[in-house]
Amino acid sequence: MLKIDIAGGKALILKHLVADYNGTLAEDGKLFPEAVHLLNDLEGSVRLHVITADTFGSVEKALEGVNCEVTVIGPGRQDEAKLAYLKSLGPERTVCIGNGRNDILMIREAALGIAVMSREGVAGGLFQTADVVCRTIVDALELLRNPLRLKATLRC
Repeated sequence: MLKIDIAGGKALILKHLVADYNGTLAEDGKLFPEAVHLLNDLEGSVRLHVITADTFGSVEKALEGVNCEVTVIGPGRQDEAKLAYLKSLGPERTVCIGNGRNDILMIREAALGIAVMSREGVAGGLFQTADVVCRTIVDALELLRNPLRLKATLRC
């Protein structure tokens, strides 16, 4: 469990981290190497879930060294599939990280929604919906490892 006290707001008690794969944890189907250590480091605090359309067919192999649950979703209304997955975990105790238009619904409903803007870019609607926007997945995961940074960003 990851607890983040927000000055002027309610504390976040997070049990799950749901992340998109391509554009978020990976580029062109290849996991960002810097993310592996950070993901494994968070394992004791939150349960990691990766939900993806797996465009490049590489997610299972790429995440072999990461303790996470991988869910591959099919084509069509991926945004709704991601939202349904989030609801099955409990949005009030989940942080979601993504970069695409199909991440908007889950980012909006999550207790904490983080958009990442790697070289693939970030969907404009997601940029406006997220609670926090980070340059990279490494920056986003570092926020979760160092909750005082989030406390400063989210305080009222």
